Amino acid sequence: MRYEMMFPDQIREAIDNNTPVVMALGVLEYHSEHLCTGVDTLLIVRAFEMLEKEMPLVIMPPFYYGASSFAVEQPERNGTVHVDAQVLQPFARQLFYNLLRIGFRNINVFVHHQSENFTAGMPTDLAFKLAARQETFAFLEKQRGEGWWGNNTSADYYDSHAAGDNPFNWIRIHPLVSTVAQEQFPIDHAGEQETSLMMTFCPEGVDMSRFTTDNWYAQGAKTASVDYGNRARDIILQDMRKALGQ
Repeated sequence: MRYEMMFPDQIREAIDNNTPVVMALGVLEYHSEHLCTGVDTLLIVRAFEMLEKEMPLVIMPPFYYGASSFAVEQPERNGTVHVDAQVLQPFARQLFYNLLRIGFRNINVFVHHQSENFTAGMPTDLAFKLAARQETFAFLEKQRGEGWWGNNTSADYYDSHAAGDNPFNWIRIHPLVSTVAQEQFPIDHAGEQETSLMMTFCPEGVDMSRFTTDNWYAQGAKTASVDYGNRARDIILQDMRKALGQ
């Protein structure tokens, strides 16, 4: 269910049921001539639409304005929008603060942009990861007071972790394509993988008649196919189900 279309009683029900709250975190970036600029965000948005048919989800409006960088192309007449990570981090803190205040404790942000480096982190996901940790600490301190962890009432902290009751899981940041999935379907930029994924998830964002041989990184798109995209989709959706506890 789209958050912006939910009524207050539906929000309260989602909180009581610990329904996963999901958000697509992405960028607007030049993806050669044959793909639209919203690839990294649209793939996640469309994946949510597929999962929503089989499980309850609270789908937040997507965030398109990540730190794309101008590493691929200059923005002039190419369309890339870059917002610095130092700007993103305070925004993310405010967003997470509000979601925790509302009552959500199962917040999941999915990222595709530059996620081949997800373990080490890249500017967009690192900004949101840091914000998630900072705001969780701040929220716990506001709720339980300073010294909450060292207080005797937290003596079961590690046991609670083992049982799955971990406040640092209230907000989690996930890659759209997991490390395991990347072994079979390696991340690229507008090449075979991304073009095939768009053919499956968002076909209206692909136009191979616009394909150009000018960009080295996009040459793999010549072998892109719906079959490749479908096989990758099945693994991606399965990994997302696991990440959301299904």
